[in-house]
Amino acid sequence: MDWVLLGGAGIAATAVMDVIAFIRAKLFGVSGLNYAFVGRWLLNMPRGRFFHHPIMNSAPMRGELALGWVAHYAIGIALSWGLGALIGAERALVPNALVHIGYGLVSVGLPFLIMQPGFGFGVFARKTPNPAQARKSSLIAHGAFGLGLYLACWGIALMR
Repeated sequence: MDWVLLGGAGIAATAVMDVIAFIRAKLFGVSGLNYAFVGRWLLNMPRGRFFHHPIMNSAPMRGELALGWVAHYAIGIALSWGLGALIGAERALVPNALVHIGYGLVSVGLPFLIMQPGFGFGVFARKTPNPAQARKSSLIAHGAFGLGLYLACWGIALMR
């Protein structure tokens, strides 16, 4: 049951991440990740294409936006399970701001080292027009995920 709850916390954390991205876009004009690119990246992998130069120049593919959103939430679940694998599912469900937000911030290594290079943005977004802004946005997004994970676990603890 702990793993199911932890997966639910991953979904909630991803939703918090999305709400904060929406607020940042509305208040500050900072656009978040276009999840169609995630889908496009994934759909190209079975064809042997893992790197793009950049992904915006790759041809759009049918179903990429839907796949991108599904993958986004699946990654959120996988990340929450990753925390459970690291410290135990039962312990991962105990609300701890330092653990959850810290884990969210550490998870930024995934886009920095895997997704951004695959999109053609370079390691740590170094090939983007404004690498510092891209890095800041990634850190905020993953910090928001960690905050969402903490809040979800806090809610689960209250319901128990």
